[in-house]
Amino acid sequence: MSTPIAAANAYASLARLVPASATPGETPSGEGGGFGALLQGALDKFVAQGHEVDAKSVQLAAGKADLVDVVTAVAESEVAVGTLVAVRDKVLAAYEEIMHMPI
Repeated sequence: MSTPIAAANAYASLARLVPASATPGETPSGEGGGFGALLQGALDKFVAQGHEVDAKSVQLAAGKADLVDVVTAVAESEVAVGTLVAVRDKVLAAYEEIMHMPI
């Protein structure tokens, strides 16, 4: 079950992926990549966020980071994982629905 804060964080993460000046149907980079490019960008940001959490955890273990920053980074990472899993589930469900369509 999602909390309102988790949903707000997911929407904020999505807003960072797509600039406000983008029009519907336009890719964020202006290239013709479409949904694949958007998905690749989201995955790249997810991986970078994972590396950031790892780095903050190491800094915390060394006594150089604040516990609140690490907990916040971990919480944001959990929301990102939840969003990634939800998108994966929707893509798989759409694929299965397409495969069951009569030709």
